[in-house]
Amino acid sequence: MSLKGKRIGFGLTGSHCTYDAVFPEIEKLVQAGAEVMPVVTFTVKNTETRFGKGEDWIERIEDLTGHKVIDSIVKAEPLGPKIPLDCMVIAPLTGVSMSKFANAMNDSPVLMAAKATLRNLKPVVLGISTNDALGLNGVNLMRLMATKNIYFIPYGQDDPVKKPNSMVARMTLLSETVEAAIEGRQIQPVLVERYKDSD
Repeated sequence: MSLKGKRIGFGLTGSHCTYDAVFPEIEKLVQAGAEVMPVVTFTVKNTETRFGKGEDWIERIEDLTGHKVIDSIVKAEPLGPKIPLDCMVIAPLTGVSMSKFANAMNDSPVLMAAKATLRNLKPVVLGISTNDALGLNGVNLMRLMATKNIYFIPYGQDDPVKKPNSMVARMTLLSETVEAAIEGRQIQPVLVERYKDSD
């Protein structure tokens, strides 16, 4: 299906090391003709890490999408009733945000946008990036996988030797996952070989 004219929310959470894999996928959505509305957590906006400054990532995503970031819960709430989305993407989705989302906590702009989208019976696409997917957070991952209108970018272990509980989405499948989710389908397989010796 075509994404031309589709309104897609794009939520970033605090897995800063994953942004370089995600931003090319945002660009693909824009190039496909989608209207991409960026939403960020407070962590994304206010944190400086070895991967860059929050303000620089904000500027980059605004330039890429042509929209100012939605950076407050108040600004995110209208994505339900007034500015409905065709799909909400959260990529990367950290373990903390995954845990909160699975337990109906919406204390960030990104989670409010996701809740607003589910309220409209529209799809939410998740691209996980967490060191705890196969640890205590596994129960939250499975809860989300069993929830109606939630879809996953296929994911797998990124470093099974050094980080055996860690799983990361194969972000290059983001657009394909969004297209399928809008049609009500989960692309398969969901569990993929994420680990490569060259990674």
